[in-house]
Amino acid sequence: MKFLDLSKVHVRSGAGGGGCVSFRREKYIEYGGPNGGDGGRGGDVWAEAVEGLNTLIDFRYQQHFFAKNGTPGMGQQRTGADGADIILRVPVGTEILDEDQETLIADVTEVGQRVLLAKGGNGGFGNLHFKSATNQAPRRANPGLEGVERTLWLRLKLIADAGLLGLPNAGKSTLLSSCSNARPKIADYPFTTLHPNLGVVGVDQHEFVMADIPGLIEGASEGRGLGDVFLGHVERCAVLLHLVDGTSETVAEDYQTIITEVEAYGDELGGKPRVTVLNKIDALTDEERDAKKAELEAAAGGPVMMMSGVAREGMYDVLRAVRAEILAAKAQEPERETPDDDADAEQGTWRP
Repeated sequence: MKFLDLSKVHVRSGAGGGGCVSFRREKYIEYGGPNGGDGGRGGDVWAEAVEGLNTLIDFRYQQHFFAKNGTPGMGQQRTGADGADIILRVPVGTEILDEDQETLIADVTEVGQRVLLAKGGNGGFGNLHFKSATNQAPRRANPGLEGVERTLWLRLKLIADAGLLGLPNAGKSTLLSSCSNARPKIADYPFTTLHPNLGVVGVDQHEFVMADIPGLIEGASEGRGLGDVFLGHVERCAVLLHLVDGTSETVAEDYQTIITEVEAYGDELGGKPRVTVLNKIDALTDEERDAKKAELEAAAGGPVMMMSGVAREGMYDVLRAVRAEILAAKAQEPERETPDDDADAEQGTWRP
């Protein structure tokens, strides 16, 4: 299955059915009167987050979603049937944007969460609805309201606890394959990773989700390489794991390149907690390790950890540090109030 994280869709809710103009005419019934029923309501268009999806590839082959129209009313006081709703099943973490790709309509972050995208039109009133003491034989009925048609963008941002950053071939995919059951493509050429990968990492009987995104290069914010659009998949992460290739001769410049691109991306991504790691130390001597670690610490202005994703040297110490940052971030999140808590806060603590 191909990975797709941006898709354009066209939705339209159903129109309401028209009201009916009808009169009761039965043999041996002296007084008939109006008996036209109301039209049925048009169907709605919903978006719902479901399990088992991690791509928007389904919306590449179907972009138009139209709900059913309501059925017109009929005689004998029969109301028309409502139109069937239509549901867009999207992965968890999908943002729904307006046609300008900037106005956020909804952010679907939980399984089962539903968002109304287009409301169906109400059905029209039949002539029975207009009967009164002064108008006992109305000959008018209302048409149903038209449905809502709109163009929307779906943008997927994967939900992960930790995100991997680094230049191409910094060892991100190797680390993900070493500490989880994920099997991303690994090769000795740049831009091996062309789409994000997720892996569940287990350390000290605790688990968290780690996301691997394609590598960044200098000028990615201006469209060079694969660009920086994939940074959207680490926006929801609690911590960023920044890997620097220890075999590079310019570790400080490599570090600063990634930081510059992350800060240029914006959206508070540059302010997220980061764990900086000097990777591939299995290919370095002890003197080279100390020298490059000191150089990287001077550039980062903070502590730097060392690790080898292939040999797994120091890997679990790094994962424990990432796990600690995740726990610290979750501890700072405000607790969500349930609807009952909100009602108690407004009406006091008394309950029947």
